Amino acid sequence: MSDAPSRETSRATHPRHATDAVLTAPIRLSIVAALSRVDEMEFAALRDLIELSDSALSKQVSALEDAGYVEVRKGYVGKRPRTWLRVSPDGRAALRRHLAALTAIVEGA
Repeated sequence: MSDAPSRETSRATHPRHATDAVLTAPIRLSIVAALSRVDEMEFAALRDLIELSDSALSKQVSALEDAGYVEVRKGYVGKRPRTWLRVSPDGRAALRRHLAALTAIVEGA
């Protein structure tokens, strides 16, 4: 009998299973990571920081909002409409878990 773990056991324990499917997309990971460093960020500032078009950022923010990872607030500055984004508590927790899983993968855990 072998001491090697069975395929089912190794599949269930490999750290890749702890990665977050929503955050495996580099753009969504970039958005959540950027927002995790601030209380709130204006849409245009985030767009410029991660070098995306308005439409690409909007699409990814919608996916993150649907997942509960990003909160969106709309308002006005003077007469100009603005959108502010912030990472939600669930988004922060998901980012921590995802980064821990990636670290475990890289370190060979």
